[in-house]
Amino acid sequence: MAEAHQAVAFQFTVTPEGVDFRLSREALKHVYLSGINSWKKRLIRIKNGILRGVYPGSPTSWLVVVMATVGSSFCNVDVSLGLVGCIQRCLPQGCGPYQTPQTRALLSMAIFSTGVWVTGIFFFRQTLKLLLSYHGWMFEMHGKTSNLTRIWAMCVRLLSSRHPMLYSFQTSLPKLPVPRVSATIKRYLESVRPLLDDEEYYRMEMLAKEFQNKTAPRLQKYLVLKSWWASNYVSDWWEEYIYLRGRSPLMVNSNYYVMVQPGTPPPSPGPARPSEAPSSQVHVATAYPAPCCRVEWAQARQAFFSSGKNKAALEAIERAAFFVALDEESYRYDPEDEASLSLYGKALLHGNCYNRWFDKSFTLISFKNGQLGLNAEHAWADAPIIGHLWEFVLGTDSFHLGYTETGHCLGKPNPALPPPTRLQWDIPKQCQAVIESSYQVAKALADDVELYCFQFLPFGKGLIKKCRTSPDAFVQIALQLAHFRDRGKFCLTYEASMTRMFREGRTETVRSCTSESTAFVQAMVEKSHVKADLRDLFQKAAKKHQNMYRLAMTGAGIDRHLFCLYLVSKYLGVSSPFLAEVLSEPWRLSTSQIPQSQIRMFDPEQHPNHLGAGGGFGPVADDGYGVSYMIAGENTIFFHISSKFSSSETNAQRFGNHIRQALLDLADLFQVPKTDS
Repeated sequence: MAEAHQAVAFQFTVTPEGVDFRLSREALKHVYLSGINSWKKRLIRIKNGILRGVYPGSPTSWLVVVMATVGSSFCNVDVSLGLVGCIQRCLPQGCGPYQTPQTRALLSMAIFSTGVWVTGIFFFRQTLKLLLSYHGWMFEMHGKTSNLTRIWAMCVRLLSSRHPMLYSFQTSLPKLPVPRVSATIKRYLESVRPLLDDEEYYRMEMLAKEFQNKTAPRLQKYLVLKSWWASNYVSDWWEEYIYLRGRSPLMVNSNYYVMVQPGTPPPSPGPARPSEAPSSQVHVATAYPAPCCRVEWAQARQAFFSSGKNKAALEAIERAAFFVALDEESYRYDPEDEASLSLYGKALLHGNCYNRWFDKSFTLISFKNGQLGLNAEHAWADAPIIGHLWEFVLGTDSFHLGYTETGHCLGKPNPALPPPTRLQWDIPKQCQAVIESSYQVAKALADDVELYCFQFLPFGKGLIKKCRTSPDAFVQIALQLAHFRDRGKFCLTYEASMTRMFREGRTETVRSCTSESTAFVQAMVEKSHVKADLRDLFQKAAKKHQNMYRLAMTGAGIDRHLFCLYLVSKYLGVSSPFLAEVLSEPWRLSTSQIPQSQIRMFDPEQHPNHLGAGGGFGPVADDGYGVSYMIAGENTIFFHISSKFSSSETNAQRFGNHIRQALLDLADLFQVPKTDS
């Protein structure tokens, strides 16, 4: 096989005179270039690690401190107040590098300067951490900023004026606080009150009080201890037990997808020239039908992919930064064909079940027509992170790099890049049987997903702002109204929020179904209230939602605290009926807002065609809905709704129609002309 021969750096034969080596000059050249690139990357990583580790300090600032200390000594000014002399006396006497007084003095001043430099970095970080612990600004009314918040904002801007690198601020962020058990229990009972009748609520209240008084104090002590010791008392357990230890397939159940901007014209559909490939080494491989169920995949990996060429090929994929899938199909959003957006989303969510590598950090999907998209694994990052990355890539591609008139990338070819190498696999009949079995499981899972995506065009956040409310609260209340019209009842609702204001923070849950939102929905459905009363009920519901969102973002959420208490109870072998019931409650409406324009690389008002369409995920409950939405600028909102065909109670398109009507009804409630948006 030609590719097998090309992968060998040298050949040899055994002759009567001995071993005859025949070196391949081309292969050795690529081995040399690969080694050079590898060492370059290592040195860059080391340099970046140092710069990130000493932020806001830098080698230049260290040199300035050293020169200032040395310069002052020549002027007979001791800025160290005698510390340099103390350091000099502590240095070892005798031969070697310390034998001359001048060398000892310079070394002492360098040590003192380094200490001053490190101390300055420490105090900077502690000051910034203290400033970032202030969250009062989040609870102030829009347009009514207090003097304290103004001073705080000026100080933060002053201390963060330098351009940081990735993770530069991580050590300056405060730790996520452990909420008081009593506060968590109180907010939990508030969240379930509209979902339970009086008898059920009384039973849950008794369970909660028993847990709070008897079991919780012991569990809480362990969480407080962990919060002192660990960087974040939630994130590592959340990653391990929610993502890594789950046994269900990643496809649909965990992974999510991200679309390209709907109005962005793709580049030329012709094949990319090899000279235009990126200069970071990224493996591009053809996907094969890997088993998608985690238990079966683990068994197959051990049996068929732990040695030989299969192990080498698998390691090549797993060492790659990400996976690239080159699809033969063509998908893109056509505003004239509403179904096109749903088909596009389905292709990104699961494809044909074997043309994605679901347990890679993310799969970059390129369709035949040049349209792009992502399928991201959830354990390593949440949607805002991958959205930030995608926004940067697309913004750079469109506004900084550009294309030629023929649709090819601008830039100079890099002849030093190694050619692509085809990965070799050995798939015996037993492995083929496992693959076929897993494929059938994956296909059944994918075929059961109903995905309905649509662009809501009547208005966006421009009109919502005229209603004097938060755009997110507006959409969430509309979802409650739509769900009640769809199912005739309320349900436990999950809305994801971020805790990234804390060190290693990830997500928290906002329980969007509240007593205030249900009161408004019931009043809307009854149709017996005047608009003034309905607006008042709506504003109370919106205010409640905004406050809950702020509490979640500032470390006073409910569900992560209860999750960690549950884990501690399992570690200690303590039985808690309250926690067991809380953790088993189904989220029949799981929602998430996808942020956009996080890095502001372009003005969305001037480039409306570059606004994102967002992305989506599968339903969390078998009889529930998954709803992802992106408020894309002033005049439009994208929705991605998922459910299961196997459930007779749900229908994604029906729910989508209810969402449309609910949004229009809310706008009509405030009598804001939609044409003014």
